[in-house]
Amino acid sequence: MTVATPDTTKIAGAQTVAGWKALRTKLDAAPSKELWEEAFEEFYRARLKTRYFDPVETLEKNATHSGEGFAIVAILCSLIEFLESTLQGKTYRYRRRNDPVLTIHEYEKSGAIFENFLTTGAPFSAVFDKKLAKDFYTNVRCGLLHEARTKGGWLIHTGKDTDPMIDTTKKIINRKCLQKGFGEFIDSYKISLFADQTLQDAFKRKMDSLCIE
Repeated sequence: MTVATPDTTKIAGAQTVAGWKALRTKLDAAPSKELWEEAFEEFYRARLKTRYFDPVETLEKNATHSGEGFAIVAILCSLIEFLESTLQGKTYRYRRRNDPVLTIHEYEKSGAIFENFLTTGAPFSAVFDKKLAKDFYTNVRCGLLHEARTKGGWLIHTGKDTDPMIDTTKKIINRKCLQKGFGEFIDSYKISLFADQTLQDAFKRKMDSLCIE
């Protein structure tokens, strides 16, 4: 059973559930580029900045090259599922054996969501095929989140601007290049969102899901 999150709950920086509901009403009644600009910047980008990229920046500023790369990549990995589920307008639901079947806008297995993001969205799709994406999910994402380690021979380096995002031969993640890829994806998504009704509907579903528990 789902219950409404209190209207005063902050879901994107200073923006609250009430703020999204008010903007959602305007988007339904008379959508415009200005309103979508507000939705993207004030709710989507602000949420990513305050909850993901600002913490990464804090770690970067205090870097001692003694292991903070693991925390940074773990944060970025946790972000991937949110980005892809926003594209699809889906919400994760943990389902027990006798629970109701999933609706069309729900999912229960994060692996497919994670791998789809890496293999279909630029700039990641230029690096990841299905085999590499599955390897990355299993040995980097799950390794970091479940065991606080990478597995399967994967390594994390700081990297330079001229390095590839992933050295696929040596299985090295150049974390600064990986992070840069997220910025490129988000900027590209913004352009697509303004022109694609399907993406807009999915965006609204995902923001709505942040307003329930």
